[in-house]
This record gives sequence, C-alpha cells and structure tokens, in this order.
Amino acid sequence: MGCYCSKEAKTPGYEDPKILAAATPFTVNEVEALYELFKKLSSSIFDDGLIHKEEFQLALFRNRNRSNLFADRIFDLFDIKRNGVIEFGEFVRSLGVFHPNAPVEDKISFAFRLYNLRQTGYIEREELKEMVLALLHESDLVLSDDVIEVIVDRTYSDADKKGDGRIDEEEWKEFVMKHPSMIKNMTLPYLKDISVAFPSFVMTSEVEDSEI
Repeated sequence: MGCYCSKEAKTPGYEDPKILAAATPFTVNEVEALYELFKKLSSSIFDDGLIHKEEFQLALFRNRNRSNLFADRIFDLFDIKRNGVIEFGEFVRSLGVFHPNAPVEDKISFAFRLYNLRQTGYIEREELKEMVLALLHESDLVLSDDVIEVIVDRTYSDADKKGDGRIDEEEWKEFVMKHPSMIKNMTLPYLKDISVAFPSFVMTSEVEDSEI
C-alpha cells in the first residue's frame, strides 16, 4: 500500500525515491523520510517546495540572518543547478556525500570544491585561510592571528608538494589521505539510520528496498 505522501502534489525538482536510492547510499525508505524533512525545511520561510539560502541558514544555525562562509559554500555546492535554490533531488544527492557509507573519494572531492572558493581548480592560500577562519567562527573557537597563520602555513606547506603556491586536486587527495581529520566533518553519523534520527518521518515505502 502506498504512503499518503504519494497522493500529494510533489515539490519542484522532485525525483523518484527509487532513482535517488540507486544513486546514493540511502534506501528508498530513507529517501522518503528525507522528503518529509525537505518539505519542512523548504516551507520554513518560503512555502514553495524549494530550499532558499535563508531557510538553509535557519536549518543550520536557527538564524536566517547569520552569514557564514562555510554555510554559504555548502549551500552553493548543494545547489547543483546553480539557480539559487535547492531542489529535492539536489538535497538528497548532496546529502548522500555526508553518509557514513559514501565513498571517501566523494568526500575528498566535495571538500576540495568546498575550499576552492573562487572555483579556479586549485586551493590557494588565502582560500584556505578564509575557510579556517569560517570553521573556527562556527566552532566558537578563538585563536590569535599568529596561531592561525601557523596553522595555515603548516597545512599549505605540507599539502603543496609541487611548491607552486597552490594545491591541486591530486595534492589535496594525497594530503587528506595522510590527515583524514581534514574531512571529519564530511560524515554525519545519524544519516546511517534516518528512521532513528527522524522517527516521526518513518513511513511505509511504496517500493520495498529489496526491489531495487
């Protein structure tokens, strides 16, 4: 028997849970649970079935006016179509990277794009510093300018193996494999069982997971 949500009008950019489950670490049931979460997030400020940046900020920080470079970059990467909003399919596919079972290569690639603020294909020193400052701000950690410079310098000198003043994707991958803590925030343990993390969103799937 199909769930009640199957008879409701779908949000813009809605994709079949079977397709999304096949393309991500999530099961069909989990994708449907994420759809319930998506509907809540996408109607928190603008009730249009799309997640706007203000709604994204509100979900992350409980404050839609709090600007943060880290949150802005995450939003930009979730917005695959680059149309200023996050559709359901984009939400699930992007969130899948943070699943504990997602390939580590996907996490490394996502993190590289996260730090590559100017989208040049390289992480430059200033970009690394900006992201370190944003992450410290988000963690409410206060470090002196000198300590921050030391952190950035050491990280950069270790990662920039070619010594050309920039970190390419291969150098980044090699660096992260040696220092896996660099992508620790790329894994959200609760995504491994959405039905436990969001018990109110559990529903009967239209398609049994064994069918895909």
